[in-house]
Amino acid sequence: MDLSNKVVVIMGASSGIGAATSRLLAKDNAKLVIAARRLNRLEEIQKDFPGKIDAYKADVTKFEDVKNVIDKTVEKYGRIDVLYNNAGIMPTAPLIEGRRDEWQNMLQINIMGVLNGIAAALPYMAKVKSGHIITTDSVAGHVVGPDSAVYSGTKFAVRAIMDGLRQEQAENNIKTTIISPGSTGTELFNSINDSDQKKFAKDFFENVNGLQPGQIASAVEFAIGTKDNMSVSEVIVRPTRQTL
Repeated sequence: MDLSNKVVVIMGASSGIGAATSRLLAKDNAKLVIAARRLNRLEEIQKDFPGKIDAYKADVTKFEDVKNVIDKTVEKYGRIDVLYNNAGIMPTAPLIEGRRDEWQNMLQINIMGVLNGIAAALPYMAKVKSGHIITTDSVAGHVVGPDSAVYSGTKFAVRAIMDGLRQEQAENNIKTTIISPGSTGTELFNSINDSDQKKFAKDFFENVNGLQPGQIASAVEFAIGTKDNMSVSEVIVRPTRQTL
């Protein structure tokens, strides 16, 4: 796909779906800006595409970091066409364990990280009446299972926020897309601190022949490549054998 006319910012680009999407869109010749907390990981992606990617260290829980990435992008290219909010964590555990620090961290990354991206990019997009905001949601944002109530809660919140954004900004021709992956082989499993839950997630991935990050990246690519009058609001991508 030729995306050479698109200026794309990817938050949470250092691994998994974010890294795979960065590599795919770089091959599509997008004008690409990637950001994450682990700058060394971003630089590894840069090395494979010399001169084609700008990289910034940024923590999505800090609005000033996110705004700096967006501002630098607009400063260089004069606009931002696509923002992909991809950062997220999934420390699942039973509610009875009361892991309040994990809950707070999920709220800050999974919800406020998305809101920080919207707050930084939307004024630029609304001004020119054009743009596209994409966010990684989850199958867990559509169904709730035991031991994942808080994670699902953050992902249900993302769905609500993104649909509200869609309704508010339709007249400004701003597209919104949520990408909801099923079980996918990423470092998301590493954010699970409960040993039983981590084993369950990894076993589940193996049992359903889980997806690879590049497969989710192709869904992002498709949404970005649609014509201006077509907005892909939601994409759910499950392993064929996943019933949840």
